Amino acid sequence: MRPLVAASLLLFTLASLWIALSIGSVTLSNSEVWQALIGQGSDVHRQIVNELRAPRVLAAFACGGLLALAGTLLQVLLRNPLADPYILGISGGAAVGALLALSLGMAALGVNIGALLGAIAAIVLVFALSWHGQDSRPDRMLLTGVVLSAGFAAIISLFLVLAPAAQLHGMLFWLMGDLSRVVSAAPVLLALIVVAVVALLLGHALDILALGETKAATLGLRPRPLQVGIFLLAALATTAVVVAAGPIGFVGLLVPHAIRLLGITRHRPLMALSLIAGGGFLVWADIFARSLAAPLQLPVGAMTAVLGVPLLLILLLRR
Repeated sequence: MRPLVAASLLLFTLASLWIALSIGSVTLSNSEVWQALIGQGSDVHRQIVNELRAPRVLAAFACGGLLALAGTLLQVLLRNPLADPYILGISGGAAVGALLALSLGMAALGVNIGALLGAIAAIVLVFALSWHGQDSRPDRMLLTGVVLSAGFAAIISLFLVLAPAAQLHGMLFWLMGDLSRVVSAAPVLLALIVVAVVALLLGHALDILALGETKAATLGLRPRPLQVGIFLLAALATTAVVVAAGPIGFVGLLVPHAIRLLGITRHRPLMALSLIAGGGFLVWADIFARSLAAPLQLPVGAMTAVLGVPLLLILLLRR
């Protein structure tokens, strides 16, 4: 069952990547895509495939994989099936930093730096408020993240109310997730490689931690350092996605549940398959985002919600 599932998901994702290179405001045939990839064909086709679509498609795959990994990590850390990458307030902090940069009229680089600083500030706040002394517990982290998320949401509302009309559209588009501003997929791909390697190395320890802190300690595991490492790893994955594309929901919540329903429960294969499925899912969401109303581009975060809500409800009804 597991090799068949892995092969099916891998083929699905590879097909998704190829289709994403072909479909858009200009549809290209398979031969035209191949010729563009190997440096042949017309200049226009090479520019469309190599300079416009390929970075966006690779970034979509990497962001989807990171969100799925972050969701899996946080669900075992918080022992909560509803945990997703944005439950700890990281996206809220990044959004506040990005909106502040937008309100100051900064360019794309300034917005990315603002989002990064806001995410780091949120991570430091959550860590400082929830991991101290002998009373440090994952449930305290969850409550801290929920409270901070509510506070950041209020600040975001104030930004939107006070923003000039000329800046409002850009702010709303950023808040809904947007892959169109990706210039290079290299940073988010590098983050995916780092997070995936470390997470897979921790797979056996996550299986033990899922049994509970007391039982894990009995089996010789030190739960506290592992929990801190999981939090920082999930925070890194979430921050990389938010800086690259803004908040994109449902991937980290939906994909791990879908993989578990296929009978995959051990965390090493669960995370590997979640990475592949999450990347493929977000690639398809981006295909719809740039194709349904072409040449108008829709925010990819809205498409993940449109696709994710019914899929998650179906999974819940099946369970």
